[in-house]
Amino acid sequence: MALEWVVIGYAAGAEAIMLILLTLPRSINPLRKGLISATKALLKPFLSVVPFGLFLIMDIYWKYSTRLTCSSDNCSPSDYLRHEKSILKSQRNAILIAAALLFYWLLYSITKLLDRIDELDQRIQKLKNED
Repeated sequence: MALEWVVIGYAAGAEAIMLILLTLPRSINPLRKGLISATKALLKPFLSVVPFGLFLIMDIYWKYSTRLTCSSDNCSPSDYLRHEKSILKSQRNAILIAAALLFYWLLYSITKLLDRIDELDQRIQKLKNED
């Protein structure tokens, strides 16, 4: 079960790195056009993060609803510690899923915005050349 969290963690990390590289100023980032085209090509494979994240959210909910509760004195300290660790893991995993989904949405929005900016720059250059 840990492999799925590693996969979504790496996907979120790759999305974050691409976001950082895309949002660098033009003067610093001379490879911007290639990066935009590579990111546009990777948007479709990264779309699999969305259903995968939803599946993992359902998995967290199922584990939460079937989890034993330690609310009375019948729990030993080890049971109580296991219960608390399980809650913390679920919260960490939910934050990881939310980050991956947020990074995908930001990556999609920023890529489309930069693509539109490049398209408008080309139109401006074309109009300047006609005059």
